[in-house]
Formats: sequence, structure tokens, C-alpha cells
Amino acid sequence: MKRLSIVAMAILAISLVACNQASAGGSFGSQAKLDNLEKDFNTLKEEFEVIKYALDKRGISLEAARAEMEADNKVWDIPEEDSPVFGNTKNPKLTIVEFTEFQCPYCSRIAPTMKELNQKYPDKIKFIYKHFPLSFHANAKAAAASSIAAHKQGKFWEYRYALAPHSRELSDSVYLAVAKEVGLDVEKFKKDMVLDSAMEARIDKDFQLGVQVGVQGTPNFYINGKRQDRFSADLVEKLLKEAK
Repeated sequence: MKRLSIVAMAILAISLVACNQASAGGSFGSQAKLDNLEKDFNTLKEEFEVIKYALDKRGISLEAARAEMEADNKVWDIPEEDSPVFGNTKNPKLTIVEFTEFQCPYCSRIAPTMKELNQKYPDKIKFIYKHFPLSFHANAKAAAASSIAAHKQGKFWEYRYALAPHSRELSDSVYLAVAKEVGLDVEKFKKDMVLDSAMEARIDKDFQLGVQVGVQGTPNFYINGKRQDRFSADLVEKLLKEAK
């Protein structure tokens, strides 16, 4: 009912404009302009019916759709804090915040794209990594802990991309093998990767931040604070060209 009342008010407003133009005796234009206005009005009604049909089919109200639009257009101030950062940290054209995890297959697939962007635009883009381990991925937190241990030795990004292909086989033995592969101090790595209460709190801090800004799955990307549901290298290229 509320949706229909809003539309009724819009139709009434347009009708009043048309009446005022007609009574103005041509002060706003000729009959041709009134005909164009009527055509625009009919187009508006037709488009609204299409929108109403689509919303009803999705089972959401106009208010819910408006909330979705506002969320998509909202610009979030996402703090860097102690997260891994790569690229232009002082004056980037774009800042890309990635909420992700290591057991998610989609995250594993996007990792090569992120690595390529790292290598291609270190002077133009600031990359920030945030942990968002999904509850139904049993190994995601331990993998996050291992990457934090790598971060403590200054090799997070090397470790991240070396571990990414192993999303289906995460285990302590894999973490240790990757640590050796990227040249970490393995004994220090073993101590730092322990998933104790302090490590749990560190990971959960990222997770709660993600919930706060509207992350619902992985991977989720925010470019200059705005959520990008359809992230791609092409989108990054486009936004770089548009950036001042």
C-alpha cells in the first residue's frame, strides 16, 4: 500500500505540472510540448510498472530496495589499523580493501588477479587485506593466523599468494611448507601462528569491521570506501582512468 501511495503522489505531481502548463496559455510552450510531456508521463508509468513487477517478484518492498541502493552507494571510512598494506600508501588514486579468507574457492580464484594488480599498479593503488573467515570453513581461521605470522616477518603478500592455490588442502603442514617456500623463519613462524585467544581477537576485529560495513560473503571489495559487488580488473582499470 505504501508503494502505491508514493506512486500516486508522483502521478498527481506530474498531472499538476501538466495542468499548470496548459493553463499558462503557452507561456511554457506549445501543444507539442504538452504532447511530449504526456509521452514522458506515460513512459514513467510504464517504467514504474516494470520496476514494481521486478520488486514483487523478488519479494521486497520499495523501502527495502531503497535501503539496498543506499548501502551500495554509501562510502565507508574503513580504517587501515594493523592490516597488511601494499602499494601507494601516501597518495593513491584508488584504495582497494579486500575482505577475504583462504578456504573460500572464489577467494582463491581472484588471488591471481589481485597479484597482477599489485604488480601493475604499485604506484597508483593502495591495497588493504582484511580477514573475514566464514563460520562454515573450519580451516579459515587457522589459515588467517598463519598469514598473520607471515605478516610479522614482513612477507604477508608473498605468503598470501603462495597459499592461495591450496584452499582445498589447508593444514599445518601446508602452512609450514609455504612458509619455507617464501623464506620465512620457520621456528618463529610456528610460534606466531598459534590460534590462541589473542590471535582469535585479532581476526575477529577484522570480521566485525566487515559485518559493520555490510560484508555478507567472500571475497568482498571496497574501492575508495564504496562496496563493489562486481569487482574485476576491468572495473579497476575503468576507475583508474576516471580518477583525478
